[in-house]
Amino acid sequence: MSENSKNNTSKTWEIPSGVYTALVTPFTGDQIDKQAWENLVARQISAGVAGVVPIGCTGEAAVLSRAEKEWLVRTTVAMCKGKCAVVAGSGSNSTELTKSLTRDVKEWGADAAMLITPFYNKPQQAGLLAHYREVARAVDIPLVLYNVPGRTAVNILPETAAQLSAEPNIVALKEASGNLPQIEQAIALCDLKVFSGDDGLNFQIFGLGGCGAISVVGNLLPGAMVRLWEAWQAGDLNQAWPMSRAFDPITNACFVETNPVPVKELLSLAGLCKRDPRLPLVPVNEQSLTFLLQFYESTLSHLMAKDAGADH
Repeated sequence: MSENSKNNTSKTWEIPSGVYTALVTPFTGDQIDKQAWENLVARQISAGVAGVVPIGCTGEAAVLSRAEKEWLVRTTVAMCKGKCAVVAGSGSNSTELTKSLTRDVKEWGADAAMLITPFYNKPQQAGLLAHYREVARAVDIPLVLYNVPGRTAVNILPETAAQLSAEPNIVALKEASGNLPQIEQAIALCDLKVFSGDDGLNFQIFGLGGCGAISVVGNLLPGAMVRLWEAWQAGDLNQAWPMSRAFDPITNACFVETNPVPVKELLSLAGLCKRDPRLPLVPVNEQSLTFLLQFYESTLSHLMAKDAGADH
């Protein structure tokens, strides 16, 4: 392991370690529910998260207009200023569009931009290197690489991430490959902060040297997710391990269908936003709805009430 790999000490750019919540985008009809958005962001701030991630995959960025993205990011930046970081999604499968979107989120005040691997095109590793380098050299904002092969059919290999870590403003990697040996190698090779992008593997990735999580489950239980990270950071494994395993049924519920459809359903049951995604996503089917309703009533409602009442 390189001497800088865990602490990111050679970087002049930085984002905090800890828990980031990949926020859903609430809709009412075909419009963004602005009041629900502000309430969701305020809830995250109150829970003490290190940061929030608007307009990512969980935020259905692919179906948002530029004007909608601007409102979401600017509103979030204004609310989070001095309280937590804002890492805005700005990736696409076009390098030119990615540069344009990344310039936008910088102009709108985001602290960093998160760039998903180019989907559909299926670039080679050399293509990934060229893509990310071009964006990094075109826009002076901290960049988070986002590796999620299940959505994009492209995998950032550890050697590729290590080469990209030479770019001064590429500061982190969100790893959602589900491949623990690969993630371990990336942490060892890269002068990057590596964040868990898979709630089911948060504890394991922390143990490999991960610097936090970019979480879907954090939409539901942000305070509990922060307390898990703090227990891990304090070395209290007797607390962190059972806390981590207690998240398992919640994580499973959040992924019974395509994210973010189930988590929106659960947030709707809690009265925090409406259930509807935007096409081409649709609400969960009847079988999933029955399961989620039972899970919410038997388990999650009590946990969310407790989480909201816990002092951070």
